[in-house]
Amino acid sequence: MLKLAINVMNETEVTLEQLLAGAEKVGKLAEQEAKMAEQNATVSENVVNLIKETQISRMMLPKKYEGPQVDLKAFAKVVRKVANYNLSAAWLTYLYPLHNMLPAFLPLSGRDEIVNQGGLICDIFAALGKAEKDGDGYRISGKWNFVSGVLHSDWVGVGVMIQFPDSEKSQYCLPMLKVSEVEIVKNWDTFGLRGTGSNQVIAEDVYVPMDRILRIEPAEATRRPPEADYDQDYPFYHVPFFPVFYLGFPYIALGGAERILKEFKEHTEKRVRLMDGVRESESPRSQRVLAEMTTEFHQAEGLMEKYIDLLVDYEKNGATTTNAEFFALRTKAIKICVDIAVRALLTLGGSALYKGGAMELFLRDILSVATHKTSLYEDAVAAYGKELFGFSSGVRG
Repeated sequence: MLKLAINVMNETEVTLEQLLAGAEKVGKLAEQEAKMAEQNATVSENVVNLIKETQISRMMLPKKYEGPQVDLKAFAKVVRKVANYNLSAAWLTYLYPLHNMLPAFLPLSGRDEIVNQGGLICDIFAALGKAEKDGDGYRISGKWNFVSGVLHSDWVGVGVMIQFPDSEKSQYCLPMLKVSEVEIVKNWDTFGLRGTGSNQVIAEDVYVPMDRILRIEPAEATRRPPEADYDQDYPFYHVPFFPVFYLGFPYIALGGAERILKEFKEHTEKRVRLMDGVRESESPRSQRVLAEMTTEFHQAEGLMEKYIDLLVDYEKNGATTTNAEFFALRTKAIKICVDIAVRALLTLGGSALYKGGAMELFLRDILSVATHKTSLYEDAVAAYGKELFGFSSGVRG
């Protein structure tokens, strides 16, 4: 039985095998409901409830909150498993447990309030809001797009620059608001990843106490919570904040590319070209394509193994791995997956164009993963090149 980095909570053991079995259930249900999710621009409540029931949404909480506390490789395996079936569901399978760990960097009182309430958390880091001091807290206003999973969340973190009395300049923060206190505008109508429900939120003078305001800059600089007595085994307290926060995007792409390779092989085995009557599985043309795409896929896997090793060994290596290197490794893996998806479609030809098929949906969704601002390959290699020559890139991870 696999027991990779799963803690025993209150004598109830949750293994990696069980989490992966849950991930497969989530993925299969999302695949069955894919057409409905495309129409509704969100996965169903059934999919979200299954993410909760399998404990996947809690898998990155600190162990004191009595859930499975997994390491980064286990987290990645779960996300990739769901992505074998549906990338929108994988997106939320990644973001819900990731966002639910954000209170780990809040003061203890705010952490307990949010975690013990038990709801899901969504967020948007773009610092587009404004904050006004009000007693012991701040009133938050603003408008943010791309808030994935907000329709099924109880909390939303929103990016704001705040001028605190104890600091000389404004600090980058993520106040945690109750979703019931904001307006949700359903404006998610996109080419791909439609099931993520990444809608707009609007806040108007929403009061947030200080213990629910996550100060990103100290969390990024120290990799620690505000208190001195903290859980030293918690994996998020020893890794660079943003590079680990972006870990899931390439694993979504990897899971999708893995499915595309499977679809390509199955389609090719059945295919006979009309122009020469050759069974395509017996032709060096498709044999070569499948071999090259598979070896390229293994390259992407290797890049992400390197990525996780650099995260895990970050402090042991003297915290010297740059954000730009993480950015370049991650986006190169995603680019390889995009290239695999495009080549598979172009090799299969017109038979793969029909709407609603796996090839069409997975291609659109992998391309959409690559458009996320943390997945832009050209930005990443430009930043990494700067740092290789000794210049600061300014990227966050």
